Amino acid sequence: MSSLASDADEGREIARPTQSQREPEWLRDRLDAWIKARAGDDAGVTEVVLPSANGMSSETLLAEAVVDGRPESLVVRVAPLAASDPVFPSYDLDGQFKLIEHVSKTTEVPVPRLWWSEPDAEALGAPFFVMSRAEGRVPPDVMPYTFGSWVTEATPEERAEMVRGSVEVLGRIHAAPLDGADLEPPRDDETPLRAHLRRLREFYDWTSRDGISAPLIERAFSWVEANLPPENDDPVLCWGDARIGNIMYDGFTPTAVLDWEMAAVGPRELDIAWMIFLHRFFQDITEMAGMEGLPDFLTRDQVAAAYLAETGHQPSNLDFYTLYSALIHAVVMYRIQTRAIHFGQAEAPEDPDDMIMHRKTLEAMLDGEYWGAIK
Repeated sequence: MSSLASDADEGREIARPTQSQREPEWLRDRLDAWIKARAGDDAGVTEVVLPSANGMSSETLLAEAVVDGRPESLVVRVAPLAASDPVFPSYDLDGQFKLIEHVSKTTEVPVPRLWWSEPDAEALGAPFFVMSRAEGRVPPDVMPYTFGSWVTEATPEERAEMVRGSVEVLGRIHAAPLDGADLEPPRDDETPLRAHLRRLREFYDWTSRDGISAPLIERAFSWVEANLPPENDDPVLCWGDARIGNIMYDGFTPTAVLDWEMAAVGPRELDIAWMIFLHRFFQDITEMAGMEGLPDFLTRDQVAAAYLAETGHQPSNLDFYTLYSALIHAVVMYRIQTRAIHFGQAEAPEDPDDMIMHRKTLEAMLDGEYWGAIK
């Protein structure tokens, strides 16, 4: 159990940017001057903290400040420094800010209050945006919430409420107008799903640019290409990283939706399947560790039924979309491991497929044996 747990922890730690070159005192002084320039000399920053549990890609700063004469607890999302060899090839923090602003203005999706966006790197060394710190609790990634957490300690009725509320979030996001979302549109010869797949392939090609490739990922790409389902004419705004670990809860009710860097236009099943698969990712790790976890939580049937009840849309082709989610996650995990190898934090395995934490899950999905083995 400890080995698997440490593997999960290590994957998250490696994904984070290397030690920030920005010191808290320097950040406080720079951010204080920047906020004063926007909110007046009565505003200011008293403290900046770099949390140990930082984000998977961009860096998160926590700041205590005074704005408009009131104390404010702020979150500052900063693009990673180039020296940290970031997980993704580019970061559009200003675009994320504008997207969250669009969602806030056009839907009932709970998001933190936004303050400012700074696309220039001069103030903090990289672009950033500032928002209020939301209140609530988050299902932990480290250790995974399936190993033991407030989620496992909840009653079945409370977890059912959590499923309904989390899926309701998806329905509300998908109701957002695409006009004004300012996301990259498909090319003239592409459907939204094909555009999504093309961008994933570009990311994987960038990740494996040093000549190391994973046969399992290549096999999965071939399967996806050969099994693309028909798309309707109703693409939606997809959150992208649609998982409960990116939601804050009051009790079991969502209070804030976080992390929009994977947002895209596409079929709504992209989000539905991602929410299902990411739970299965943690659940599979838990069962491999000999623990029960939460096998009856966020199941395909539960999520599909809740989404139908919320929106009137019956999710379809979930075998395809959950496998596609597993492929997306495999590419991200592969990038995390190639990054770790680059920094000397890990050694390249003899079999590149061993760099994919959920290798057995993806193999079973490709063989058509995964879902049938789940009771």
